[in-house]
Amino acid sequence: MLVHLTALNPRPDAPAFIFKGQIISYGRFAELIRVTRNYLYSRGVRPGDRVGLLCRNSPDFVVCYYAIVSLQAVVVPFNPALTVREISYMVEDSRMKILLTQAQMELGDSLTQLLIPETIAAAEAKPAEAAPVDQSFDQNHECVIIYTSGTTGFPKGAVLTHRNLISNAQAIGEAIDMTAKDISFAALPMFHSYAWTVCVVAPLLSRHAVVVLEAFSPKDAIALIRDSRCTIVNGVPAMYNLYMNFATPEDFKDVRVFVSGGASLPLEVLKKFEAKTGRAIVEGYGLSEASPVVSLNPMNKCKPGSIGLAIPGVMVRVLDDQGIDVKPMVNGELCVNGPNVMKGYFNRPEDTAKAIVDGWLHTGDVAYRDADGYLYIVDRLKDMIIVGGLNVYPREVEEVIYQFPGIKEAAVVGISDRSHGETVHAFVVWAEGAEQQPKHLSDFLRTNLASYKQPKEIIALPVLPRNAGGKVLKKDLRESLKK
Repeated sequence: MLVHLTALNPRPDAPAFIFKGQIISYGRFAELIRVTRNYLYSRGVRPGDRVGLLCRNSPDFVVCYYAIVSLQAVVVPFNPALTVREISYMVEDSRMKILLTQAQMELGDSLTQLLIPETIAAAEAKPAEAAPVDQSFDQNHECVIIYTSGTTGFPKGAVLTHRNLISNAQAIGEAIDMTAKDISFAALPMFHSYAWTVCVVAPLLSRHAVVVLEAFSPKDAIALIRDSRCTIVNGVPAMYNLYMNFATPEDFKDVRVFVSGGASLPLEVLKKFEAKTGRAIVEGYGLSEASPVVSLNPMNKCKPGSIGLAIPGVMVRVLDDQGIDVKPMVNGELCVNGPNVMKGYFNRPEDTAKAIVDGWLHTGDVAYRDADGYLYIVDRLKDMIIVGGLNVYPREVEEVIYQFPGIKEAAVVGISDRSHGETVHAFVVWAEGAEQQPKHLSDFLRTNLASYKQPKEIIALPVLPRNAGGKVLKKDLRESLKK
């Protein structure tokens, strides 16, 4: 199946999107795709072209995305928060010729920019001649290039095919029992792979409605979830922290499943959310290179702290540095195989060869399996801190910090040190109204952590820097310590 065909519903009057109080039916959605597709063809979009999409969360984002890929072109979604310099890099790296955007940008004369509201209006006002349909168009065609944030250097473009995305959406739908009666909530940014597959493609494939929030704020999100009677809510740990502070159990009475991804869910957040709302969070795991979902806790048998089991159709292994499977409860690198694994990095054969070995995607994440096969993420290989030759996993230290009263968020990084190789440094965000007790926190960590795992310093911040997918930008934290 092709991604844009998920817009077709035998019940065209059924709601596809609910946005700013307006309902857009599946029939209307399909018609907007059709006229926009023809218009883009008239403006020169051809098979294989890379077409940029810079747009906030909205049905327009989905219409433009589907119109682009229906022409066998490849969409390159942008984070609206990126600077012109960052966007220019992605434009050049992807060899882009056309950009659909909400506002004109200074990106040079070689790039054609089409304003999205004007494009859709023009497409409807004066329909263009129907664009041809290539009968050879199949699920193995490239669909999207997702630029990964990376921990060092410039981002790389992960190329995903229609098969990658559809197989992942189908598996997610099966894992959480999606049906046409569900109502999904989409507050995560649509340019991000987690939001796109889980909050957009999977619900449309299941033929149910998606409630779209243009920009996240906790109070607006809670009101929409409650008033729209959403049954499926996806989020990142930082969102659940905010829901915990502002929501009541009544706000979530219609929600049958909360899913967390994008970053590791601290156990303390999980416990506090359940205690406050009476609802559990199902934690999963993924990465852009895997379209993105790899694993998810079974809804009827969650294990706190675990990222669950591989979703249908996906295989996982935990390997040592020699490429040999490790035993249960032993740390190794998590590797993934399945129809969701990317085609490769755009125009980067060497990086692709390092990432995908014999068909197995090496995630760069340290994990282990328990006796039941449930997976647990320990940390990023690149984030591991080596103190005097001993391994320190930042997540272990962070989990202990979260246990101290008044801590809202925590992040731990390593910094080079002449004497010890590296030293541990912690950043914390105190909860609003909490009594800040840095000395007591230090004493607590000395009691609960081996000496080599203890932070050399603890720095309080008003917020932790995060990317749009909810991951803490540890590179930025490390850089701040060098200044």
